[in-house]
Formats: sequence, C-alpha cells, structure tokens
Amino acid sequence: MGKINLARVDDRLIHGQVMTKWTKGLGTNSVYVIDNATAADDFMKDIYISTNSTGGLRIKVYSAAEVGTQWQKDHFGDDKVVLVFKNIKEVLEALAAGLEIQTLNVGGIAKKPNTKFVIPTVALSEEDKNDLQKLHEQGIEIFFQTVPDSKKVAYQTDL
Repeated sequence: MGKINLARVDDRLIHGQVMTKWTKGLGTNSVYVIDNATAADDFMKDIYISTNSTGGLRIKVYSAAEVGTQWQKDHFGDDKVVLVFKNIKEVLEALAAGLEIQTLNVGGIAKKPNTKFVIPTVALSEEDKNDLQKLHEQGIEIFFQTVPDSKKVAYQTDL
C-alpha cells in the first residue's frame, strides 16, 4: 500500500524546494502534481512527467477528481508520495473525490490583489481562508511552512 508522505499547496508546483528539501528523508519515490488545468493540458503534463529521469522521482499529474479516484482504487500502489496541489480549492475537490489526508502543508501561494501574507511565502484570499476553515473542520491539521528547516506555523481559525 502506498503512503502520502506530504500533502502541500504550492502554486509553483514542482521546483527546487519541493524536489530537494521536501522529498528527502521521507522515503519518497513519487511526486504527484494535482492541478486541474495542468492535468487537462497534454503538453504541460508531458513536461512535468518528463522530469522523472532528472530527479530520480516518478512524477504523475492528476486532476483533483482523478487523484481521489486513484487513492480509492489502490492507495497509490507502492508509491511513497508527496502531493503538490496548485491551490487550496483543489484539495477540497480531491477530498470530495475520495482522497484522504491527515495534514496539509501550505507553503507557497503568491501575492495577488486582495490577499494577505500569513508567512512570507503564503498570501491568502478570503476564499482561501474559507477553504482552509472547511479543511480544518474536517479534522485536517494545517500548517504553514516554506521548507522543512523553516519555522512551522500552525493554522489558526482567526487568520
């Protein structure tokens, strides 16, 4: 049976911090990119998947619905996975489709209009805050952390 080593929201998806910091030391052999737009774009999907050989990790790309279905089908087989979501809303969609997680790391959401920083690398909108509250109400432990050796900040309902 597979194992989810980390579920993370990072709008940059796969980049140096994910590949070199978060995947090390956990026995991770796969990174799953969960983003509806990327999963629907064959060209972008192929780019992500082609990085398999460079980092030694298997890369798979799923929509939020597909990753939930895959978890229900076989709990990701033998994969030891880091899940990287493009946004918080797709975490909720994946859970509705059958994915099960106990914790969620929010580590990278770029500043946009009408957002506020909760840590230097995470800027949340009101919609993001509402979605995090829904996740919290489902019993998911949420924390903000850029890299493993940076300060871990626990989610608080009064963000």
